[in-house]
Amino acid sequence: MSRIETIASPEVPAPAGHYAHAVAYKDLVFVSGQLAPRPDGSHTSAEAFAVQAQQALANMLAILAAAGCEPTDVVKVTAYLVGVGNWPEFNRIYAEAFGDHRPARSVVPVPELHHGYLIEIEAVAVRKG
Repeated sequence: MSRIETIASPEVPAPAGHYAHAVAYKDLVFVSGQLAPRPDGSHTSAEAFAVQAQQALANMLAILAAAGCEPTDVVKVTAYLVGVGNWPEFNRIYAEAFGDHRPARSVVPVPELHHGYLIEIEAVAVRKG
C-alpha cells in the first residue's frame, strides 16, 4: 500500500497554514500554491510583479528539488495572477524558468491574494522511478 509523503524544503518558509509545501503519492508530486516570500520569510509583496513572480517560481522549484524533481519533471502548472495585465510579464519570466520545457498550464486572473501578493503558483510533477 502506497503512503502519502510530505515534502518540505528548507529553502522556503514553513507553511503558515494547515498544509504542506507538497505531498507525493507514488510518482506524483503536488506542490501547494506558493506565494513569493523570500527564504528568510520576509515578504516581497511590496516589490514589482517581476520580483514576486521570480521568487514564487524559485519557491516552487525549490520544493520540487526537495522532492527529487527538476523543472523538466513538471507536468502541470496553475498560476493565479492579480491583474490580467501581468500575464505577458509572467509568461516571459515563466519561459525563462522552464526553457524549452512546456508543461500544461492554466493562468487564472484573480482580484487579490493573501498578504497583498500579485502571484501564487502551484504545480504537479512526476518523480523519476
